[in-house]
Amino acid sequence: MVLLGTIVNAVSILIGVMIGSFLSRIPDRMKVTIMQGLGLAVFVIGLSMVLDVAKSDGFDYFIVIGSLVFGGIIGELLNIEGQLNQFGKWIERKMSRFGKGKIAEGFVFSTLVYCIGAMAIVGSLESGLEGTHKILYTKAMLDGFASIFFTSAMGIGVGLSAIPVVLYQGAIALSAGLLAGVLTDPVISVMSATGGVLIMGISLNVMEIKKINVGNLLPAVFVAAIVKLVLIGYGL
Repeated sequence: MVLLGTIVNAVSILIGVMIGSFLSRIPDRMKVTIMQGLGLAVFVIGLSMVLDVAKSDGFDYFIVIGSLVFGGIIGELLNIEGQLNQFGKWIERKMSRFGKGKIAEGFVFSTLVYCIGAMAIVGSLESGLEGTHKILYTKAMLDGFASIFFTSAMGIGVGLSAIPVVLYQGAIALSAGLLAGVLTDPVISVMSATGGVLIMGISLNVMEIKKINVGNLLPAVFVAAIVKLVLIGYGL
């Protein structure tokens, strides 16, 4: 079953949310400390993704920088961050009886964390091309544990991220035959590095150091892939 790994990933997030919801009554002071710790951990994850690009061509750093600029312009024009927040707020109103104020935040934050990164892409390709799901099973374990702590700090909005995870990873898995020749290791590397920068931005949001419109920077990941493909086509 091509989508098995993706489904397991989504279910692991929901299980983590259920467990984390029982921890939501912890004192606010402790929640702040937990969020700071999670923010630091997310920053390290993003930084490691960026540093991995050092193993490849030096041009990739310039691709990442340029992609962030042009991707940010596209994201602002499309207002992706606003659309994500509007969807989260709509769900928040529908689920107001379960608690207010954090559903949209939890949805946007966890969606970005779970969908940005090489494991989502490579794991989905593995599912679609080979019918095996080792990478997504590993990602499921990581996302499941993370959702426990995310939910304890931000509430059940984290569970809504299972929807874009299924749509995003499922689309890649189902299109794997077409994407396999495009999403080569060099392309995935530069996409991952660009995504790493976005994850570092997420960590700054979590720690409330600076509000970064990470959602509006999402197109940068795809801009980086296109630029890398063009360069490869020219033998660069």
